[in-house]
Amino acid sequence: FLALPTGPTEAPTPVPPFLRVDIALPCSYVGDDVRDPGSLSSEHPAVLVLRGISVRDDGNLYDETEYKVPKGYPDSSSPIVFEVSAQLVSIPHAESLLHADCDGEEVNCEISPYSSQQAGEKSCHTSWFMVSLHLSGGISIALVLRGPHCGSQHEEKEHDATLHPKLRIPVSKEGTLLTTVEFQSSSHNTSRYTRLGSSVTLDCHFALAPSSSLSSLLWRKQHRGSGQSIFQYQVGSSGPSAQPRVHVDVVELLKTGDASLNLQGVSVGDEGTYICLVSTLLHQAQHIIQLHVAEPPRVHVIPEVVSLDRDVTTTLTCSVAGYYPLDVSVRWTQKIPEDDVEVPLSNAHFSSHRQSQDGTYSITSYLSISSATARAPATYSCHVSHVALAEPISVSAHLKAAEQTGSEGLVGAFIATGIFIVVLFLVLRRR
Repeated sequence: FLALPTGPTEAPTPVPPFLRVDIALPCSYVGDDVRDPGSLSSEHPAVLVLRGISVRDDGNLYDETEYKVPKGYPDSSSPIVFEVSAQLVSIPHAESLLHADCDGEEVNCEISPYSSQQAGEKSCHTSWFMVSLHLSGGISIALVLRGPHCGSQHEEKEHDATLHPKLRIPVSKEGTLLTTVEFQSSSHNTSRYTRLGSSVTLDCHFALAPSSSLSSLLWRKQHRGSGQSIFQYQVGSSGPSAQPRVHVDVVELLKTGDASLNLQGVSVGDEGTYICLVSTLLHQAQHIIQLHVAEPPRVHVIPEVVSLDRDVTTTLTCSVAGYYPLDVSVRWTQKIPEDDVEVPLSNAHFSSHRQSQDGTYSITSYLSISSATARAPATYSCHVSHVALAEPISVSAHLKAAEQTGSEGLVGAFIATGIFIVVLFLVLRRR
């Protein structure tokens, strides 16, 4: 028999439809002024318009999804408008770019000439531009744009080409530069924190137009002024060259453009700046990723319970060990039952920092408490703050009232015994 469901079934979650939108980003154009070849590079306002980008329509998009070029032909002081077609190569992290303002993220956009060869009298070359996009949340994007042809003066007059007043290359009827994405690369996290002994993946992806092909991938590590190659792959070679504990999936590299690097068994020595350099025969794009090692401290307070005798001073020891990097904050507080507020204490002293073989650090803090000034019961807490901790660690020691001992205890016993004998004698006499 075929069992049919008798109860209601959950409908699949609908997938948001996709919508094509224009994404306009304010940028800076950094390059030489072709009208003055001897001038230094300068910044000029620009606008990057990504045309017809496919994004998910979650219902929060405005009805106006097309960018309108400002009316009026641009002059030398007007922003340079780069219209970008992404038909050959998709734009990575497009939704993050679109919603950056709503998400409270800043987008840093810089456009510069990549390899614009000046045209001769009888030749026509192509202008290339590099776009660098950095989101405050950590996303990094590089776009290589193919620009319009820059013909000779004779060709310009013959075709009545309109040139941009600053760049001296042909523009559209609206005065914009029409470009196409030929090569893009990205990293979704340019700053990573990881713990000792863990495995971490440094993200790096790319995509090419059909007319381009991958030439090589290089990963480099730099730290404290020295650098070294840790992974290198040349297309057509017998295989990659890699340092121990470093892995890049070459199959995925060639198939999907995943150039991410996996580092296993992270140590303190792996901290540094990692550079992913993707190369074609014509172009290169790189991403810089900072790898930080952060190991949280272990905290212990000895002794956990203190009973103070008269005229005695006891020292509490707070041991903080196994942390990285070096910066750590240790403080003491006191709290009594009559007051809910923890009172900071300033009479603690510290040992020097000690470094173990694995690169982690340790330090010890000492707090002396005297029966002459301390009030029992009380709680003494050692609070430790470190970059690897989401919130400080607090470990406490408890001070309790001292029990009567020695001569004081004997005197009390004699008095109690005497009172008992007197009471017993009086009771027996009445009888």
